[in-house]
Amino acid sequence: MGTLHLSDQVRQALQEGRAVVALESTVISHGLPYPTNLETARRMEEIIRQHGGIPATIAVLDGKIRVGLTEAELEHLATSKAVRKTSRRDLPVVVAQYGDGATTVAATATVAAWAGIDVFSTGGIGGVHRDPPYDISNDLPTLASTPVAVVCAGAKAILDLRATVEWLETAGVPVIGYDTDEFPAFYTRESGLPVDVCVQTALDAASIIRAGREMGLPGATLIVVPVPAADEMPAKKLQMAINSALAEASARGIEGSASTPFLLRWVAKETGGASLKANVSLLENNAAVAAQIAVALREISAAAPAKPA
Repeated sequence: MGTLHLSDQVRQALQEGRAVVALESTVISHGLPYPTNLETARRMEEIIRQHGGIPATIAVLDGKIRVGLTEAELEHLATSKAVRKTSRRDLPVVVAQYGDGATTVAATATVAAWAGIDVFSTGGIGGVHRDPPYDISNDLPTLASTPVAVVCAGAKAILDLRATVEWLETAGVPVIGYDTDEFPAFYTRESGLPVDVCVQTALDAASIIRAGREMGLPGATLIVVPVPAADEMPAKKLQMAINSALAEASARGIEGSASTPFLLRWVAKETGGASLKANVSLLENNAAVAAQIAVALREISAAAPAKPA
């Protein structure tokens, strides 16, 4: 694909069969404030390296889809006001117009699959919105059709989590709890919603991912990891902040792709920054888990006997 540009490090790692972990860029341009966004992006990449993986942050720059970014490119995403929030449907528009785009979960998963990257780490996936309920993130249908393992802290707490989990079940996306038997609620560890199976190790998660690939199943494997307990938000305080954010968004007529960034910023303001701290914590924790799973997946693949011709 002429518009797909892999960094030398990512290209070499894939050629050598090493563990590579994809990272989204919307969290840099639209999810976190500066300089927290740049510091977190750097830290996530370093955590992946510490656990034996190669980070591959994905974005569109000057109309080129880039897999693996330089320090200068990360800083550009963190500071520029002209970076478009780019979902899967936006990719051809941003490329054709030679623009800059920060990739969402949907776009990042799509590009990761094109590049041959098995594991993708993010914060929380999009899902079914509370109001209106027919506002469904493109993350969900993309997960249903894209063979990438996605490590996340569940879906963003501002969403209708029950409806989101039901959507995933209907679409045939397996939800694997990493050391949890509940679907995490992003800022909080529990939602009361069950996962399909709980695993305790990266090897167990990797074994399920590999089994799905060998069966030729078309969609993603979702690995959900709770926010570290030390940074979990009190559920009651969080719900009050979410209710306030939803009311404010409705009053301002904010909807569609603009709603999630607005709601997250409002929740951060209402919680005195506690939600931002939890967000950074879960992003870094997910990066560590994703790297461990990617390494285990490569080890399993290397040890597997060759298929008969």
